[in-house]
Amino acid sequence: MFDEQGKKYLDFQMFNSAANFGYQNPLHTAVVERQLHTLPCLASEFMHAERVELSSTLAKRIEERFGVKGRVHFSVGGAQAIEDALKLVANHTGTRDVFAFEGSYHGRTIAASAISSSYRYRRRFGHTGRANFIPFPYCFRCPWGKSFPSCNYHCVGQFKRLFESECHGVFDPNANQSEFRAFFLEPVLGRGGYVVPPPEYLIRLKEVLTEHGILLVVDEVQMGFFRTGKLWAIENFNVVPDILVFGKAISNGLSPLAGLWAREELIAPEVWPPGSSHATFAAHPLATAAGLATFNLIDQVDLESTVAEKSKRLREILDGLSKDFPVFGRVDVLGLAAGLEICRRGTVEPDTVLAWKISEIALSEPVCIDGSNYGLILTTGGYHNHVLMLSPSVMISLDELDLFDRLMRVFLHKSLAG
Repeated sequence: MFDEQGKKYLDFQMFNSAANFGYQNPLHTAVVERQLHTLPCLASEFMHAERVELSSTLAKRIEERFGVKGRVHFSVGGAQAIEDALKLVANHTGTRDVFAFEGSYHGRTIAASAISSSYRYRRRFGHTGRANFIPFPYCFRCPWGKSFPSCNYHCVGQFKRLFESECHGVFDPNANQSEFRAFFLEPVLGRGGYVVPPPEYLIRLKEVLTEHGILLVVDEVQMGFFRTGKLWAIENFNVVPDILVFGKAISNGLSPLAGLWAREELIAPEVWPPGSSHATFAAHPLATAAGLATFNLIDQVDLESTVAEKSKRLREILDGLSKDFPVFGRVDVLGLAAGLEICRRGTVEPDTVLAWKISEIALSEPVCIDGSNYGLILTTGGYHNHVLMLSPSVMISLDELDLFDRLMRVFLHKSLAG
């Protein structure tokens, strides 16, 4: 990116992962320009070719990966798609009471904020029924003080314990029914700090959910479309969802588009008839055309291999930075999603001030590299807003990753010097 003075910025935030495939990607630009001259807009109650083709493509790609038939329902933004998923759950189970993770973020509409763990999103507005929040498998800050792998997935055991007796507040053994009928989760925490769960956690969690008839709803809005090296982040953990919510990068950020996929038995017209949900701009022709361009790009570039190569290089860079700058308490990397937990030297105490300072200096004090002034666009998040959350374009080059290494070293030196 460039500012008005022509300074260059290497973006490691990419429109909150909405522009996974790069700004002004020529394939997306050409398709949207062509769509402007064919069918630029249409009310969402009408079908058009791009809508049908994109929904078919999504359903086929998901069936290929998970071996399950299902259908797609489009909406506009991620939060609205989460609301539609809640309606789908309520339609199937008779309740909107669900589990969600501590550290989760699912949006800021009334219902989506009710299942996002931060109270500040709903404090002034109330909510329609708050989720039952379960600790995320955050090994670096385990709430039980355990260590992985010697813990033997103690966190799963604690969740399973809820169903051992009615006295634990979520289960009626006489009816064999949980009060909370779905679990909404991000496979990798987004705003919670890009925390990657241990390898078998989601498999073991899904076993508990299946045993008690609880739907698994996977929020892929931020981590989908090869952010984690797979089309869907949940593929990294060998778990099949009942409902999958997508958004952001499906249109490469060019036009708002989101939606959900659900198993056939949950979304077939007999149980989810037309009109069950609606938005004027849902499946907008410009957005669905951009979505088709995304899949055309996926078919042209072996993203699974290229992202794996870039992920390996990013891990090497971050390991080197961690060794030379002992302020990284945790370094999680999955694909091109990385969480750098900034801590006070020699401790695990969060250093919110330093994390903010690094991101501010990187943005406001560009440095000269090879004759050009460069800044770095970063974002912070996490439980104490002390995590640098890296999400570069999946099209980033290895040379640009090396440039990131050089820039980070300068900005870290500057931040620590003060």
